[in-house]
Parts: sequence; structure tokens; C-alpha cells
Amino acid sequence: MSELRFDNRVAVITGAGRGLGRAHALLLASRGAKIIVNDLGGSLQGEGADTGPAQSVVDEIIAAGGEAIACTHSVTTPEGGAAIIDTAMQNYGRIDILIHNAGNVRRGSLKELSFADFEAVLDVHLRGGFHVVRAAFPLMCAAKYGRIILTSSVNGIYANANVGNYSMAKAGLIGLSNTAAIEGLAEGVKSNVIIPAAVTRMAEGLDTSAYPPMDPELVAPAVAWMAHESCSITGEMLIAVAGRVARAYVAETEGVYRPSWTIEQIAESIGAIRDTANPWLFPPAPSGHLDHLRRSFAMAMAGAKDAG
Repeated sequence: MSELRFDNRVAVITGAGRGLGRAHALLLASRGAKIIVNDLGGSLQGEGADTGPAQSVVDEIIAAGGEAIACTHSVTTPEGGAAIIDTAMQNYGRIDILIHNAGNVRRGSLKELSFADFEAVLDVHLRGGFHVVRAAFPLMCAAKYGRIILTSSVNGIYANANVGNYSMAKAGLIGLSNTAAIEGLAEGVKSNVIIPAAVTRMAEGLDTSAYPPMDPELVAPAVAWMAHESCSITGEMLIAVAGRVARAYVAETEGVYRPSWTIEQIAESIGAIRDTANPWLFPPAPSGHLDHLRRSFAMAMAGAKDAG
């Protein structure tokens, strides 16, 4: 296969000053993309600001012969999200790729998590994702081309203790990506989710001594492929962890039909209701929602016919 390149493409990458975002930026730039390196430069908790991280990545890209511009606007407000995308438009006249990677962590159990820590995490991950997608999506649709990659997490699927805010935000990004995939289907815009795992500063406080190699560079190729014009999927989730790349997806059991139910019948049928032998899989795009309803209704009508 010939080298997949991004010549003349413009990519906005949030949280690109360190870790995963930096790896994405360096890889795309090495393949010809012009990069808006967005990073507020705050702490792991999302506090403070520092222009250094974003500018450092820009300097690396330029030193390697690429093109990049630093941007330190915050994703946490609509105005900040618009300013980030506007940086691409003002400097390069287009926005082809949006990778939302900005993140923060504020841990706490459900018994103790403060409302301030809850809001602060949703502001960066979930609302931040909406702010930049909302600004970029109309421009991509007008250009009839776009690639959106939102960074979720295994916590967005399975959750974890003491990070309810983070798990909720990461789950919400999956819904946002699926919506962009459905609405962008006829506009040349594809949207997908990366579910990464890498040892970065987000892992501070965790014992990673027994982990296999988990550098951010192991995640970046999957993100770059989803950002490429040849990407063949939309509305999907790719996992990248310790060298493993896989697809994550939502499925339903076939379930059980009855024309009416009692509580006791649910209890008696719960084994069959939960049986995963014949799963139903409905990709979000183009019509997962409707396909779910159509198949459910068909099952109900067939059951009613048999009962009659």
C-alpha cells in the first residue's frame, strides 16, 4: 500500500501539547497535514494556563519541516471552541480534520464528588467536544468533506470507581460522534471515536509498573487512519491499547416477545431476555435507530400473528 498522506489537509487537535494529542499532531504533520496545536497548558485538573506545551509541539513540527500554529483558547466555552476553529480558518482557510483530545481528571467517589469537580470535567471533555464540533461541523458540511475523531475512554463504556464525572463525559462523546456521523453522512463528513489507553500524565497516581509498553505513539496510527480521506467507517469506535487495535460496538440480545408482561414473567424469562446467542447489531449510521425500531416492531407483529 502506498503511504497515506495528508498533504493540503488542515487538522485541529485539542489537547495537543502533551501525551496523546502531541503524538497525533506529530504523526499527521509528518504526513503533510497543517496542524492547529490547541492546548490551554493547564494542570491535570484543568487549572491554570501555559503557552509552553502548545508552542513546544509547534516548534517540533516546524523543525521537522512541517507547518503548525499554536492555539491556547479553551474548549470549555462556546467562544473558545469557535476561536479554535477560527484559528484554522484564518490561517489556512479550511478545516478538514478535528480531533478532540483535550482532557482533565478530578477524582472522587459518588459519595464525595463535588459539583464543581463534576462540572469541570464535563466542561473540558463533553461540552468541549460539543463546542469544537458545533463550530467545525457546518464548515465541513459546506465543504462536503470532514473527519471528526472524538476521544472517549474505556471508562465511557464500562465506567470505573471514583471517576463518575469522567465516565459520564466520555460516554456522552460517543453519542455526539454518532449524531455527527448520521447528520454528516450525506455531506461527506465522517465521525468516529477513539478509545485509547496510554501512559501519560492522565495516569498520575496509578501503579503502571506491570503495564506493557503503552506509549501514545501506539494509539496515533488508528487516529490518523480515521482522519484520512480513505477512512471507510463512520459512527464507529476503535480501541487502541498496548498495541491492540479493535472495534467496540453496542449490541442487543434478541430478547423475548409477549403481548403483555407481568413482573413475574419478567423474572421467569430473564435468562432468555439476557441470552447473547443471537445478538442484534445496528450501526448508528445510517439508520441504527430506525433499524432497531423496525426489527423490534417486526418481532412484535410476528408474535401477535402467531398468537392469533
